Amino acid sequence: MNGASREALAAARERLDALTDSTSVDAGSLADELAAVTALLDREVSLRRVLTDPAQAGEAKAELAQRLLGAQVSGPAADLVAGMVRSRWSQSRDLVDALEELANTADLTAAQQAGKLDDVEDELFRFGRIVSGSTELRAALTDRKATASAKGGLLRSLLGGRAQSATERLVTRLVTAPRGRSLESGLESLSKLAADRRDRMVATVTSAVPLSDPQKQRLGAALAKLYGRTMHLNLDVDPEVLGGIRVQVGDEVINGSLADRIEDASRRLAG
Repeated sequence: MNGASREALAAARERLDALTDSTSVDAGSLADELAAVTALLDREVSLRRVLTDPAQAGEAKAELAQRLLGAQVSGPAADLVAGMVRSRWSQSRDLVDALEELANTADLTAAQQAGKLDDVEDELFRFGRIVSGSTELRAALTDRKATASAKGGLLRSLLGGRAQSATERLVTRLVTAPRGRSLESGLESLSKLAADRRDRMVATVTSAVPLSDPQKQRLGAALAKLYGRTMHLNLDVDPEVLGGIRVQVGDEVINGSLADRIEDASRRLAG
């Protein structure tokens, strides 16, 4: 997003944070309601265009949203959507993208409030690895001829009772309503969104053998100092790394042995 849409999304994020800080608002329920509105506006193109029409007064659009949604969702959800349509959006589809992000963020907030955010981050990463390693599973989850119900049933068999409820909801929404995204890019976006809940960056660390807890701590601390942000480590094991590690942060890839990288990080920090 850019321009007006970026500003509108930033304002919506602040309103969502204010809502979920309240003990009277259930973040998980709010996520479900926002996801339902996302599906509605994704499907009803004409309605989406009316609600983002710059020629219409913001208050009139907010009143329309309240009338349409007031009996369908809770007051906090309707108020949040009404506030969003008061804002100006560069493209009508940006509103739907923003609503989808807020629904996912609300689910991640619920996990954070329950002390399960780290588990959700790790489960999203592991699920992505499982999908990338199984062409049959990926084909089943991305089959355009398969119904949403069938895909949801497959995911329940894979994740039900084995993953956090927030993880299952996030992955199910992505798979059953990809909205033009690949499964891989969608999972990556969810992982980044989860990391942002704690203002963290994600480092994907591939090592020849599992890292010990002290090694994880040292690597995490060194990367946090290098990048100036708390770092969440997604850990993977690949014997072909040949005794070293591969660290990817965003588009940057760092190769080298663990000891060498930590020593180099210390030298760089020392100036």
